[in-house]
Amino acid sequence: MESLRELYRYGHGPSSSHTMGPRKAAKDFFARYPDADRYECTLFGSLAATGRGHLTDDAIYSVFKDRKLDIFWEPGIIKPKHPNALEFRSYDKNGNKTGEETYYSVGGGKIQTESDFGSKAKEVYPSLLSHMNKILRYCDREGCQIWELAIKYEGEEILDYMEEIWTIMEKAVKRGLLAEGVLKGGLKLPRKACQYYTQAQDFSGPLGYTAKAISYALAVSEENAAGGKIVTAPTCGSCGVVPGVLYYLQETYKIPRVKMLRALLTAGIVGNVCKHNGSISGAEVGCQGEVGVACAMASAGAAYLLGGSIYQIEYAAEMGLEHHLGLTCDPMLGLVQIPCIERNAMATMRALNHATYALLSDGRHRVSLDNVITVMMETGEALPYIFKETSQGGLATVKDS
Repeated sequence: MESLRELYRYGHGPSSSHTMGPRKAAKDFFARYPDADRYECTLFGSLAATGRGHLTDDAIYSVFKDRKLDIFWEPGIIKPKHPNALEFRSYDKNGNKTGEETYYSVGGGKIQTESDFGSKAKEVYPSLLSHMNKILRYCDREGCQIWELAIKYEGEEILDYMEEIWTIMEKAVKRGLLAEGVLKGGLKLPRKACQYYTQAQDFSGPLGYTAKAISYALAVSEENAAGGKIVTAPTCGSCGVVPGVLYYLQETYKIPRVKMLRALLTAGIVGNVCKHNGSISGAEVGCQGEVGVACAMASAGAAYLLGGSIYQIEYAAEMGLEHHLGLTCDPMLGLVQIPCIERNAMATMRALNHATYALLSDGRHRVSLDNVITVMMETGEALPYIFKETSQGGLATVKDS
């Protein structure tokens, strides 16, 4: 598996695959051919279908700035390697093509070119730890916790990176709790985090249990929708779940900073397993790969912070993904707003419940996280194209009544 630095990336929303990835591809191509007279970019498949709502064109134009650039949209052409594909071309003053490259935005802000598609970044975790069951056996044999694997294979400096990641997450929560107004894009969706947080102060008992957590998740998700700085956990569209859960537990139980960093490492290992053996791309497997994996990560992090064993942590993570199986990716107007923002809030509540449920058990259960990841991929392959980040089906087609 790759470094957790490849999973936890930071940047500006609203989409890791449709905004961060294309911007990175544009930077790479422009750096290769900086002296061209003009450029062209063609977006294919999901990138073309929901690119305007995800600000894909804005992200690309921001790289080329005052240079001549034409963007073409081909939602009906789906490249066989991945539905998130874009092609750049450069030309000289005589109209001769000087360069060409196809990129694939495979999720979480990561891009691959035509020639290196399918290749993995440098793997820092050995293959014997590529599945959750193998990780559990290793930790049981060595007497260590899941987060310690990250220290063992990435060094103590990974804690410094987690400190940076957690700081960005905290700032996103705090900014989002203060921001008000309507999100841009055409849905006229008002921000709710500020209002919900204020109302949550007076909630008590069962209602108060998750009210603040909901507001924290909304705060980060709304920041992402507004183009604010967030962390992919594992994607922009699902960025509110992990900070929503962990920030809530930190505030509620006054958890020491180092424990929060270890919780991020624990959640990251789970996310890495899901990414390595499955997918975190909504265009590939639907929202189960985004909010589902985010919920698995948050459930694991919560179980760790609440004193769960490695088996209870795995159980919580398994439920986080299992109960999102089949979740479609059908954003209205191609925006990361409806149903994305609300789904982050609901997954936050679920994650806390999963951790509670797992802690009531001894960690033994029938279906493993590894099993569910396999099923997620089978389900994703079976999902019709219109339900995989194209805005051509599902909730994306609902009209105002």
